[in-house]
Amino acid sequence: MKNIAVVGTGYVGLVTGTCFANLGNRVICLDIDEEKIGKLRQGEVPIYEPGLSELVARNMKAGRLSFTTRYPEALADAEFVFICVGTPSGVDGEADLRYVRMAAESIAEHMTHPIIVVNKSTVPVGTGDWVADIIRKRQAEPIDFAVVSCPEFLKEGSAIVDFMNPDRVVLGSMDREAADKVAQLHLPLRAPIIVTDLRTAEMIKYASNAFLATRISFINEIASICEKLGADIQEVAVGMGYDKRIGPHFLNAGLGYGGSCFPKDVKALEYMALVHGTHPSLLRAVMEINRDARRWAVITLRELLGGRLEDRRIGLLGLAFKPNTDDIREAPALEIAHMLQNEGARVVAYDPVAMENAARVNPDLHLAEDPYAVAQGADALLVTTEWDEFKHLDLRRILEIMARPILVDGRNIYDPRQMVEMGFIYRGVGRGHVHQLAGKSPNGYKAGI
Repeated sequence: MKNIAVVGTGYVGLVTGTCFANLGNRVICLDIDEEKIGKLRQGEVPIYEPGLSELVARNMKAGRLSFTTRYPEALADAEFVFICVGTPSGVDGEADLRYVRMAAESIAEHMTHPIIVVNKSTVPVGTGDWVADIIRKRQAEPIDFAVVSCPEFLKEGSAIVDFMNPDRVVLGSMDREAADKVAQLHLPLRAPIIVTDLRTAEMIKYASNAFLATRISFINEIASICEKLGADIQEVAVGMGYDKRIGPHFLNAGLGYGGSCFPKDVKALEYMALVHGTHPSLLRAVMEINRDARRWAVITLRELLGGRLEDRRIGLLGLAFKPNTDDIREAPALEIAHMLQNEGARVVAYDPVAMENAARVNPDLHLAEDPYAVAQGADALLVTTEWDEFKHLDLRRILEIMARPILVDGRNIYDPRQMVEMGFIYRGVGRGHVHQLAGKSPNGYKAGI
């Protein structure tokens, strides 16, 4: 059993601390937000992540997991302290490191014995050295410490599974003994462990996320071409995925990537490249294609509704940036809702778990109690998040209660031919081979009326 302190109780910090506790360690999670810590002490988890509430409760009951707002309490017995604070985008796309700085300064001021500081937050290349300098300068008296980079590779909605079954563990440090000690923490996970220097470890995280974002933008670019040439992107992606050099993952055409990682990490990597004199043209293209994916939805709706969106009732199915999370950061649905509202559309939306968060960001967004209330009297529906709930709707009922039978499937969760045969004016992303059927629905309705 090791004593671990975790600074930050967001997605990364809370999942990291809880999972390390579940592996048998004694973990204390720290956050300066007193209200959040108060709720956690009562067993209230402030984020939606499948299985997390149960895991927190189990480890609190076992005495392995606790919460505090005080650094002296968190660091009193800690052998390791994981920095898991947010690094949001700055004005120019750079990573904002103010919370990392605050954490490093507080660690320096309150540490009383040798400790290993582990950067878990996604931070620019060179941050490990910077954190070490901050701690060294802010210490009241010299105390040995080491800094290790251990980037996270968690996916919201499956974060616990990802932590407990990682593809790899990446560690970077100039102190091999410290890196080996952090590696020992991860041995129960039985995953490949890569030990390298600090800057390389930090770059592995950025390069990984940028590559996955590139795959998403690539398949959306191909989807646009399929749209014009009459090919089906779904079948194209399947055909590509069987090639072992390519694989099937992250080849789902849709409304682009969102969330807390891909958008800010691609921006941050582009910024790092620019300020160091390189020309990140591919990263720029990835971001531009991602913006185009959201514009496509609005352009398609405008086209199907006769060239104008003013006073049209548009229903959005989904608000979270992906299923199984309540995270709305950089969510396509919210950007699309904003664009629709700017053109005078009346936007109504439903999401199984993210509506409270969405209401805080867009108070003018009308929220419905279920998908059928969204569809009632709607001139068009847009699928923005691929929740399983939406895949099993009574679509005949949906068709009957809509004012116009227009369905824009921004996540390609429905079968195009079935939708057209049922009577919908249907548009998917890159489903060109069936779009020629649109406007020939059995009920005689023509798009644009």
